[in-house]
Amino acid sequence: MRVSGVLAAKGTTVATISPLATAAEAADKLRLHGVGALVVSSDGVTILGVISERDLVRALAERGGHILHESVTELMTSDVVTCSPEDSLEVIMRRMTNRRIRHVPVIVHGSLSGIVSIGDIVKWRLTELEDETRQLQAYISTGR
Repeated sequence: MRVSGVLAAKGTTVATISPLATAAEAADKLRLHGVGALVVSSDGVTILGVISERDLVRALAERGGHILHESVTELMTSDVVTCSPEDSLEVIMRRMTNRRIRHVPVIVHGSLSGIVSIGDIVKWRLTELEDETRQLQAYISTGR
């Protein structure tokens, strides 16, 4: 399956946050949207970075609670791994594993057009395994 298949099922909405927002605002927005990462963007199209729960926790552990008043640009990951809708989920899964990341924004013609999470990949893989199991059981029970 391709990234486009995941986006067709889940939609292309991406939770974003302004680079001028504080870490406290990012934490609240993560909670409100029920997501693990926000794309940092001033226009909702251009990716400046990604701020994740992991980024917030690491900064909090390293520098203390005052980070909540810092700008998301001071805490975000700016070396963002992206993908295209044509990329296979197997390739994205390997990238996520190798880079130890959980969210990959989707880019079309240089613009943000979706996001794929590790949860999306796991859901796809479980569905794929369930389908294979059903097919094998049907093959065994019918003898064909």
